[in-house]
Amino acid sequence: MSNKKRRSILGWVFMLAAYVLTGCGRAPSFDVLGSFFPAWLACLAVAVVLTAAARLLLLRLHLVIALPVLTYPSLTALFAFAFWLVLFR
Repeated sequence: MSNKKRRSILGWVFMLAAYVLTGCGRAPSFDVLGSFFPAWLACLAVAVVLTAAARLLLLRLHLVIALPVLTYPSLTALFAFAFWLVLFR
């Protein structure tokens, strides 16, 4: 292996290591009565409540959903990701 190729590989390894290690930062969390809960858990809880409210609204409007098995989990994921992006960017 040539010296130039070895430097190139070593450069990529250092770049990849720096990229992987940036994920070791402090995770966002909430202090609830002395216990720290992850922020994604709070976003998920709000998303489940909003999905239940959306289901009640759809039932009240007498709208029929073709695939509720896919619709409600997707709606929950949409709400959770939207809250995460709005609150934590």
